[in-house]
Amino acid sequence: MTIELPDARGRLRTYEPRTEPLALTTGAPLTSRTVFSAAHVVADPYADTTPDSPAAVDWDATLAFRRHLWSHGLGVAEAMDTAQRGMGLDWAGAAELIRRSAAEAKAVGGRIACGVGTDQIASGTLAEVRAAYEEQLALVEESGAQAILMASRALASAAKSPDDYLEVYGHLLRQAAEPVILHWLGPMFDPALEGYWGSSDLDAATDTFLEVIAAHPDKIDGIKVSLLDAGREVALRRRLPQGVRCYTGDDFHYPELIAGDEQGFSHALLGIFDPLGPLAAEAVRVLDTGNTDGFRALLDPTVELSRHLFQAPTRFYKTGVVFLAWLAGHQSHFAMVGGLQSARSLPHLARAYELADGLGLFPDPKLAEDRMRTLLHLYGVTP
Repeated sequence: MTIELPDARGRLRTYEPRTEPLALTTGAPLTSRTVFSAAHVVADPYADTTPDSPAAVDWDATLAFRRHLWSHGLGVAEAMDTAQRGMGLDWAGAAELIRRSAAEAKAVGGRIACGVGTDQIASGTLAEVRAAYEEQLALVEESGAQAILMASRALASAAKSPDDYLEVYGHLLRQAAEPVILHWLGPMFDPALEGYWGSSDLDAATDTFLEVIAAHPDKIDGIKVSLLDAGREVALRRRLPQGVRCYTGDDFHYPELIAGDEQGFSHALLGIFDPLGPLAAEAVRVLDTGNTDGFRALLDPTVELSRHLFQAPTRFYKTGVVFLAWLAGHQSHFAMVGGLQSARSLPHLARAYELADGLGLFPDPKLAEDRMRTLLHLYGVTP
């Protein structure tokens, strides 16, 4: 059986789907790298909502997906960009997500870290930004989860100099109960974060970022870097204080960054590991044995899919992630909070299906094919 898929030029091409998935099973805990998957949320398809109304979440399906990731040995990075934080999921929804996921993690023994931001305010003074961060940090710590201090749109707007970043982050780190992960999210993921750390010059911004870390190394478990620049990440990684980890957030170069070199390696906190979870975990288990070539042989072929999902405008990668979760059977529908299922074109989604199917990512290839045919029919594509 073949399927006709539309390409970017409006033409149909013939594709022959796989009949068997890649053979992957759960296995031993990961040991050589700490690996988090940022996880998406599942919308409630029966809720009567609009794109600008509070998110309606299907909690059962959302938590089931987190159990899926934990079952493969991955940690869950919760209430992050992948969960549509600030793009459909407001702070009230994120707070409920954090509470529920942290409780679920405790129940099943899964590792979880949760995003701390300032999205309960649109803008404000530095004092108001700091207070917003404090409110969210308190909730995450009370839930029993590790905190990820995310980049803040409100801080980017309020800060007038690098010193403002040093003051706000220094205040938060001094009061954090446990070591946190610092997150530097580049403007390709969120244009409102242009000039973060007080400069659009990335070298100058890096110096400020490192100054924050150097002043509080005992309060920083690691940093997550999402700049899609492998060379810059490696250079930054080599300047970190002893004991501070680098968690790659580079969805374009993750195999080489995780594999590392003679001077070190990156751990991982990645949105692409949402659809790649079982395969990514298997690759890291191979790396745990010291087999770097085997690790790269498994993970390198996935980069084409990742680059496709994260192509510009990068912030809409969530649409492809949720689409693949639907095709894989992790949820019963392709609806997203904020109506974001409309953010990618049919040719984009068709190519995502083709690449994911070619990798053997779908546990039930026939189900994925049937759902792809349903979507094509809804768009008016007929054999």
